[in-house]
Amino acid sequence: QVQLVESGGGLVQPGGSLRLSCAASGSIFSIYTMGWYRQAPGKQRELVTLITVSGNTNYAGSVKGRFTISRDSAKRTVYLQMNSLKPEDTAVYYCNVNLRRIGEYGNYDYWGQGTQVTVSS
Repeated sequence: QVQLVESGGGLVQPGGSLRLSCAASGSIFSIYTMGWYRQAPGKQRELVTLITVSGNTNYAGSVKGRFTISRDSAKRTVYLQMNSLKPEDTAVYYCNVNLRRIGEYGNYDYWGQGTQVTVSS
């Protein structure tokens, strides 16, 4: 079994900051790319950012310069630091981890349960 546990969402005023965390646990052999997606009401889920094993990152244009993704491989955790938040950042944020389980071949995507981020005054 693999578990992804997210934390750090909440309500914040425009211009504020939040930090999301996503910790992976279970029968994990190796973790590859880690990322964050979000889904606003009535919209499709979209990629926010991702980080590779080597630390290369990719950001959606709408968050570039405001959000920062990082990972702690020893803790099997990915973080999302969100600064200068805007009302349009309001969404449920999901972590996504590509990994290989112990005793299995191939790597697959796993999803966190989602955490609500609301930006409002």
